[in-house]
Amino acid sequence: MGKKQTKLVVIGGGTGLSTLLRGLKHHPFDITAIVTVADDGGSSGRLRDDYDIPPPGDVRNVIAALSDIEPLVEQMFQYRFSASEDLRGHSLGNLMLTALTDITGDFSHAISEMGKVLKVHGRVIPAANKKINLHAVLEDGSIIEGESKIPTATKRINRVFLVPENVQPLPEAIRAIHRADYILIGPGSLYTSIIPNLLVKEIGEAVVKAKGRKIYVCNLMTQKGETISYTAGDHVAAIHKHVGNDFIDSILVNDEELPIPVKELYKEERAEPVTFDVAKLESMGLEVIKRDIAAIRQDGTVRHNAANVAEWLVDYADIYHQKVNRPIIET
Repeated sequence: MGKKQTKLVVIGGGTGLSTLLRGLKHHPFDITAIVTVADDGGSSGRLRDDYDIPPPGDVRNVIAALSDIEPLVEQMFQYRFSASEDLRGHSLGNLMLTALTDITGDFSHAISEMGKVLKVHGRVIPAANKKINLHAVLEDGSIIEGESKIPTATKRINRVFLVPENVQPLPEAIRAIHRADYILIGPGSLYTSIIPNLLVKEIGEAVVKAKGRKIYVCNLMTQKGETISYTAGDHVAAIHKHVGNDFIDSILVNDEELPIPVKELYKEERAEPVTFDVAKLESMGLEVIKRDIAAIRQDGTVRHNAANVAEWLVDYADIYHQKVNRPIIET
């Protein structure tokens, strides 16, 4: 009898989530990705409003990341039209997900069917199966409406909230969380990609109650309009504040200094490397894990090194299960 696969839930959105999943899919994980549907800009926002569906963009990127198809097919799925006035800005994948939703009448079913076509490793589940709106309350009490507008904030964000606030998650998302051996949160935009998932009340509650170990994959850089001057501890504190519980067990942070040219590039965007305030994190009860997890792209931007993160998690899972001497959680 073969070894049971480690059950892994990854919660987030944006490029951070899809980058991470490209590394994780090459290892023996039973993956469930729970993806934010708070986006209201660009192609996703237009389709969201025209068809009254959740925005497909983040889901599309996750499907592409977890797929096992020829590079040309993935390139076609991710292709963005530019010449036509009507199609300009739309990606083919967004249009396909919208068409499938219109045909089947259900966004999550459309995702499932698209996953079969593109041979997805694991499951992709939207945080909500209906259209939602993200709002931010700033430190002066003013409110910004819309995920795409929040990063333009010039004042510090106090909190974010969903409208409607009582949105229901899909039952399969809750089941996946409860059966997970590990729950990875992030990386991604703190207030617009990560926290919105946990604001779906039953998802946040399920993560808190879940027996699996909860690990926050910390962002590498701060982000203009969202997390200027935020330390790693500030990121964790914001997540805990919105969920109403100090539930994160471990935090994975980058252990390598970034080159000066990279720092200078980000400084132009009012961003900087996240400071890893280890003493504060440990005082919050977190296990702090330091690894070389940053990858610098040709354009000078920084992303998580998906292969390094995945290889670390494989080793960590083996060591952790031996240490606590417990079997992988059964369904």
